[in-house]
Amino acid sequence: MGLRKGSVGDMVTKKKSWVEKLADNKGLPKVEKITDKMSKRWGAGTVVIPAPMEVNNLMKSVPKGKLAAINEIRVALAKKHGATVCCPLTTGIFAWIAANAAEEQRQEGKRDITPYWRTLKSGGVINPKYPGGVERQRELLEQEGHKVIQKGKKRVVADYEKSLVEF
Repeated sequence: MGLRKGSVGDMVTKKKSWVEKLADNKGLPKVEKITDKMSKRWGAGTVVIPAPMEVNNLMKSVPKGKLAAINEIRVALAKKHGATVCCPLTTGIFAWIAANAAEEQRQEGKRDITPYWRTLKSGGVINPKYPGGVERQRELLEQEGHKVIQKGKKRVVADYEKSLVEF
């Protein structure tokens, strides 16, 4: 039995998949002048708000055995766009979307996914918001030869600096 035009079913919109969210660039990237309000945190100059796929593409470029820190991704994106800084909030959100899109693809049987577990927070900290949480990432990182240690309440990759990729 199908829905008639004008029925309640017409108002229901399908929720976007993570892959669709990743592909939606929302008019980004965009470089803007740093406002007075933002200058206390970032100084003077310009800020780039990257597109989700730009963040994903850098994460995807990290080879097995290597790691990236989200701050290095931000530095690379700022440099790419000739900006003073790259927005940490949107970069973090887009890394999270990229991680969830990759996991969605993995569950669909795809093998060439973004290795999101190789992208760490600053200080080598594992991102607890990525799919599977800290434990899943620890497993994936250890399978690739990294040692994960407890540091206070956080899990970090030991000597992560030695494995950082250069963008």
